[in-house]
Amino acid sequence: MTSSADHDILIIGSGAAGLTAAITLAERFKVLVLAKGAISGGSTAWAQGGIAAVLEPGDTFESHIEDTLVAGAGLNRRETVEFVVENAPRAIQRLIDLGVPFTLEDGGDLHLTREGGHSHRRIVHVDDATGWAVQDALEKAAEANPNITLKPDMVAIDLIADRNLEQPSGKARVWGAYAFNRATGHVETFAARATILATGGAGRTYLFSTAPRGATGDGIAMAWRAGCRVTNMEFMQFHPTCLYNPQVKNFLITEAVRGEGGQLKLPPEAPDAGHRFMPDFDKRAELAPRDIVARAIDHEIKRFGLDYVHLDISHRDAEFVKGHFPNIYERLLGLGIDMTNGPIPVVPAQHYTCGGVRIDLDGRTDLAGLYAAGEVSESGLHGANRLASNSLLECFVFGEAAANHIALCWDDFPPPPTVRPWDESRVTDSDEEVVVQHNWREIRRFMWDYVGIVRTTKRLERARHRVEMLRNEIDEYYGNFRVTPDLIELRNLLEVAGLIVASALARKESRGLHYTTDYPDTLPKAEDTVLTP
Repeated sequence: MTSSADHDILIIGSGAAGLTAAITLAERFKVLVLAKGAISGGSTAWAQGGIAAVLEPGDTFESHIEDTLVAGAGLNRRETVEFVVENAPRAIQRLIDLGVPFTLEDGGDLHLTREGGHSHRRIVHVDDATGWAVQDALEKAAEANPNITLKPDMVAIDLIADRNLEQPSGKARVWGAYAFNRATGHVETFAARATILATGGAGRTYLFSTAPRGATGDGIAMAWRAGCRVTNMEFMQFHPTCLYNPQVKNFLITEAVRGEGGQLKLPPEAPDAGHRFMPDFDKRAELAPRDIVARAIDHEIKRFGLDYVHLDISHRDAEFVKGHFPNIYERLLGLGIDMTNGPIPVVPAQHYTCGGVRIDLDGRTDLAGLYAAGEVSESGLHGANRLASNSLLECFVFGEAAANHIALCWDDFPPPPTVRPWDESRVTDSDEEVVVQHNWREIRRFMWDYVGIVRTTKRLERARHRVEMLRNEIDEYYGNFRVTPDLIELRNLLEVAGLIVASALARKESRGLHYTTDYPDTLPKAEDTVLTP
C-alpha cells in the first residue's frame, strides 16, 4: 500500500489536463501523477493541429463563442463556452512561458492557421506537431518540480469510494484509486485527499480510431461505477481524414491540410473519378465542421463501394506544403506518397469523445473529492460536436480550474481514512487470455458497424444485445481471475460501449455527431442525455 503521506493529491493521467493541474497545484501541495504507460503515451502528444484562441486583430471572443455554439448544434452550455474562450489567450501565454516553440510569422508574431468551423484564423500551432511540443514542455516542467512525482506504467482499476473504506461513512466521496503496477504485477492503493481524472477519451471502443491504444474510456468507466453521472456519450467525433494504409494504423492527416486548401475528391475507382464532392454537401465545402465532412465521405464510400477517398493539396506550391506540414510530408514520403505531387488516400476514423463525466466550471464531478478535466469530462464546451482545436484548450483551462478549486477549498478536504487493501484471495491467474483478446476485437467491430457515423435504431438494438451478452461473460471472468492491464481495459471498454449505445438509443433526433436515419430531424429544444448510475 502507498501511504497518502507521500502526496496530498492524486492525478490519474499525464497529458495536457493532468500535467497542467499538477504544475498549478505543486506551488502548494505534493502531487502524484499516475500514467497508464509512458508519461507521454496519451492523446496530447498525438495532436497535430493546434490550440484555438482569439489573437488575430478583428477577431473577438464573441465570434469564437459563436463558432463553438454553431458547431455544437445548440447543445453547449454557454457559460462554459464563455469561460473557456475568455481564458484561452492566457492559456497560450502560459505555454509560451513554459517554452512551447509556437510557429511564428517572419515578423515574429504567432502564425495563426484556420480550421473547419472557425470564422477567423485563430489556431496557434507548432508546425503540424503541436501536441508533442506541448507535452514535452509540460513534462519538463513537471519533472523539474520537487513537489510532483510522475509514476509511469500504473493502470488505474477503480476509484476508492466509501464502500472501500475499513469503516464506511455513507458519504458520496472519493479517496484516491487502486492501480495495477506493470513492473511488479501487483495492485497498489493510492489514497489522497483529492483526486483528478485526466484519463482521456474512449476512442479505442471503435475499430478505426486516431486515438492511442490506451484510450479505453477508463476514467469514464471508473467514475460511472463510483456513482458519477455521465452525459452525451452518443456524440463520438469521427475525424474525416485518417490515412488509409494497410501497414499504418491511426495516422491522422490534420484538418489544417483542408484549412490551407486541400480538396476531397473521388479516387480512380469511382465512376466520377477526380470529382471534388464536398461542395455537393455544404456551401463551406472542405471547411464545413467535421461531422458534415465525415458523413459526406462515409456517404461517398458507401455509395460507390470504395475503401477510401482522396485528399489533394498538390495544387499548392510544393515548398508551401512542406513548410506547413513537414512531419506529415516526411511520414507520407516514407510510405511512397508525395503529397506535393499527388493525393493522399483517407478514410474517417473515431477521433474524439465529446461526452463524458459531468463536471461544473470548477471541474467538480458529482462525488466530493473527485474532479475531472479534458476528454474524460463533459463540461458543456463541445455540445453535440467539438469545434476543431478546442480540445487541448479545454485541457489547459479545466486542468487549472480544478487545481484552483482544490487549493481554494483545501481545508474542506479531510485526510483519507483507512482504506481496505485490494483483495486477491479468491482469484487465480488466467489460463484463457484468448477470451480477453476475442472480446476486445468483438466490441470494437460491432461498435464500428452498428454505432458508427450513420446509425439506425435496429443496429443500435443489436449493439445493446451484444453488450448485455458480453457483460455476463466479462463479469464472470473478472470475478475469477487476477487483473491484468488487458482485462482492466476490456472491462472499461464494455462499460463505455454500453454507455454510448444507451445514450444513442435515448436520443430520438439527429443532432451534431449523432445522425440516425430513423430520426433524421433535429428537435426544437436541445437537451443533454444524462445517464445516472
